[in-house]
Amino acid sequence: MNNCYKKAIFPPLNEWDSRLVDDACPNLAPAQTMHQNEWFTIKNRGGYFTVEDFVTHVVIMPVIDEEFVVMIRVKRPVLNDCPLEFPAGGFEVGESPLEAASRELFEETGIHISDLRRFIAMPPLSVSPNRIPRLAYVFRVDLTEEEYISRVNFDHEVESIHRIHISEVPKMMCDGSVYVSVPLALLGMFLASRFPSSNP
Repeated sequence: MNNCYKKAIFPPLNEWDSRLVDDACPNLAPAQTMHQNEWFTIKNRGGYFTVEDFVTHVVIMPVIDEEFVVMIRVKRPVLNDCPLEFPAGGFEVGESPLEAASRELFEETGIHISDLRRFIAMPPLSVSPNRIPRLAYVFRVDLTEEEYISRVNFDHEVESIHRIHISEVPKMMCDGSVYVSVPLALLGMFLASRFPSSNP
């Protein structure tokens, strides 16, 4: 096997993967900034063009009683659509990964989880392996039906919130009802975790 291959590592199996906070390609040189604004920079790293956010990202997969996933329809003007996704966003200054996960869940679903120990680390994901040189944090959080029902108002960028039974997920993945890559990956991981042989 190629000795450059690296597995994405995460608690409790190991420490957090360094590619969550450090650029994975520091040796791609020279690094030239092609564009920069308040949100991101575009660099030419030795002929590879990267899009580098100034914030670290987190994605949260809420699960109700092992039978439902909570997804949101997010307003995406660039796609002219409101695709089904999971709550996600960037860290605020000084936030830990768990704090960012809790805040983003609350902002985008109106569900408040104060006990950060309920957020379970999952393998980090590469959102765009040809453009973004960092991984994103991923957490699962188990909810009760009551917590879902008792949610409060959510962010204006979210059009609606959906409680989807796990039996519906394979069809939705295949018919294009879910077509954004990160939610597809997380749904696949959730389905795979239901097979005993896939659990570590």
